[in-house]
Amino acid sequence: MTFDRRAAAFLQEMGITPLWTVRADSDGAHAPTEAAPEPLAHDPAAAPTARVHTPLSAPPYANPPQPAAAPAAAHTTESAWGDESEPAPPTDEDIARMDWSQLKHAIASCTRCGHCKPPRRAVHGAGDRAATWVVAAGAVSAADEQARAPLSGDAGKLLDNMLAAVDLTRERGAYVTHLIKCRPVSASGGDRAPTADEAAACRPYLEREVALTGASMVLTLGQIAANALQDKPLQEALAGSRGQVHAFREVKLVATLHPGELLRRGADKALAWADLCLARTHDGRPG
Repeated sequence: MTFDRRAAAFLQEMGITPLWTVRADSDGAHAPTEAAPEPLAHDPAAAPTARVHTPLSAPPYANPPQPAAAPAAAHTTESAWGDESEPAPPTDEDIARMDWSQLKHAIASCTRCGHCKPPRRAVHGAGDRAATWVVAAGAVSAADEQARAPLSGDAGKLLDNMLAAVDLTRERGAYVTHLIKCRPVSASGGDRAPTADEAAACRPYLEREVALTGASMVLTLGQIAANALQDKPLQEALAGSRGQVHAFREVKLVATLHPGELLRRGADKALAWADLCLARTHDGRPG
């Protein structure tokens, strides 16, 4: 087989020898020849007389290049393209097996949707981990993000009064959380409505919170949480869900208005009170 100069150079660098080259005989014919080995020291008659092809670079057995030292182990994993690879986000099945500590860590480091980018600040649920009610609002607000606690500010104070009316507190009997754990932010930095994809990405976390508490009742606040947990379009009016007891997984669900809405429309507090009474009747507590 005939090798051109470029192929010979590649093979030489790869350490593949001896090299077969083509030389011209005295009659003009070409014949393959091999680079002659060095003669043995005790045989002076073995000195070569044939013309030998000169390699393009030093032969591999003469001062062979030393392999480069392996780089120190990095703290991050790199892909074949040299980019830092991120850990795969947890699957729905992974989340369904988590304990409280694992769930908190997963929410803090979540990358399940495109909104999971700095400067995001996830807000975890809080309250009684052996709750009778899980109270779920839609998305984290600016006040919640600043306080790093669910349902903060004036809306949170009103929620505490609503819970007290049915003999519950955040410390005893109620666990308060959000469906969407990060604050959805617009391009200008203001609040925006969450997308269906964001709601779907976060829903397994809420499902796990309900399972870990062992709650018998989920009270949703506002249309986002109510619709997402019933597989409805997020913007569907809340009126279609209120006044009924729904099934969510293995527990019951009652939908009511968000406390922030009640602060703007005080007359609707009577509607919220009816929803609380409905949930209290079906939560399994005696009395």
